[in-house]
Amino acid sequence: MHDTSGIEQTIGVSFHRKDILIEALTHRSYLNENPSWELPHNERLEFLGDAVLELVVTENLYATYPLLDEGKLTNVRAALVNYVSLSKVARAIKLEDALLMSRGEAKDTGRARDVILANACEALLGALYLDHGYEAAATFIKKHILILADDIVVNQSFKDAKSYFQELAQEKHKVTPTYKVLEATGPDHNKTFVVGVFLKDKKIAEGKGYSKQEAETEAAKNGLQAMGE
Repeated sequence: MHDTSGIEQTIGVSFHRKDILIEALTHRSYLNENPSWELPHNERLEFLGDAVLELVVTENLYATYPLLDEGKLTNVRAALVNYVSLSKVARAIKLEDALLMSRGEAKDTGRARDVILANACEALLGALYLDHGYEAAATFIKKHILILADDIVVNQSFKDAKSYFQELAQEKHKVTPTYKVLEATGPDHNKTFVVGVFLKDKKIAEGKGYSKQEAETEAAKNGLQAMGE
């Protein structure tokens, strides 16, 4: 079986059931090259970990920032749990070294690798929750993820690019921007979307992402650059 001692030592948790941890470390692509592997890939644990992460982050932001309204809290949460933030957490705890991937996936870099790492981080949270309970998962989230919240709030880096672009478009052009999916490629579990942002019928910019929302946000960011902001 896969040696998990490194990641367990790094996060300071010894798993009772090693199979749950190893499942969290198993990317779908690994099964393609190792059909006799006895454990499933990590996407069910990722689903569970995502829910645990959202609850813990929401609960803590609600208690910590009583002066922030629902919209700002939502944006702070989004900044904390997006794939960029989670991939940084994954690298900080050396999760990448413990992952089981196909040789092809292991060579991937950039955004594709970040998404794999972020998903594995959520799967790890799901495994922590199942093996050690809610408090253990919450402790990990507070230590590695919520620690970034103050910086996000103080620097207002939670500001949503789509909202800012909309304000700018209405102010300068008296029109509300619209978003349209221009392209969707890849398998259902790993689609890539290209979205265009339009002012009336004029395309201002495009954005790419692993969800429509992410692609829209990238399009808005690129739209701000196109408008000189």
